[in-house]
Amino acid sequence: MIRPLYYVGYVFAILVMFSGCAGKMSPRSTVPPDGLIYEQNVMSTLWYQASAEARALYYQAFNIARWQLDQRLAERTSGEKLAVVVDVDETVLDNSPFQAKAIEIYEGYPVGWDDWCNLAQAEPVPGAVEFLNYAVDNGVDVFYITNRKDFLMDGTWKNLKAKGFPQVETTDHLYLRADESSKEPRRQKIAETHEIVLLMGDNLNDLAEVFEGKSTADRAAAVDQLKDEFGQRFIVLPNPMYGAWEGAVYQYNWNLTNPEKAQKRKAALTSY
Repeated sequence: MIRPLYYVGYVFAILVMFSGCAGKMSPRSTVPPDGLIYEQNVMSTLWYQASAEARALYYQAFNIARWQLDQRLAERTSGEKLAVVVDVDETVLDNSPFQAKAIEIYEGYPVGWDDWCNLAQAEPVPGAVEFLNYAVDNGVDVFYITNRKDFLMDGTWKNLKAKGFPQVETTDHLYLRADESSKEPRRQKIAETHEIVLLMGDNLNDLAEVFEGKSTADRAAAVDQLKDEFGQRFIVLPNPMYGAWEGAVYQYNWNLTNPEKAQKRKAALTSY
């Protein structure tokens, strides 16, 4: 009788062990057929998280922004209302853990994005909190324009407030996306009451409408045409993980399958 009871207990223990593992969200051990596109993002996400160069570029951008702001403040006349307008994701908040999770589970945006935003745990990018507080301390208003959808307001606001960003006591300076993705109407609303002296973002669409919906070649041409604005009124932050540049590679057809996107990526490369 001892052996059968031992055997039953052993089987029961194995079943308990596996049932306990079943509820955990773990990285997949094998790559699904359409998951290779997420493997392609390993290097860009690793660079963003692990390279000191990424940190240096953020400090460099905010140092330039401060220098430009000081120049404008020196010319300021009484009564002028000045504003700095910044994007949120990868401009002042680091969402690379979301990108890393997408690689682990072979599922990308929008899967898990709302949950990540509502956690309100994104860390500030290097130099962002210091620069924006410097601007406010010198009488400049800061506005945050993000394409996070408006139902994510609470988590976004809590995240910015918890990390020490200025002018987030209320949501008056935080503009999320309601309907259209273009940020131009939101910029125009701010421009009704303020002179926007700096625009900062990791995406050209954060800076001006002229870049929106353009092909890869036309985006480059627009940058060349406006080259004197960069480092002056336009400040670009690093983000190799995603952006409108990727949309341009797909001709903005985000409904492509993952294998089709991977094919478009390779086809856009220049080799020798």
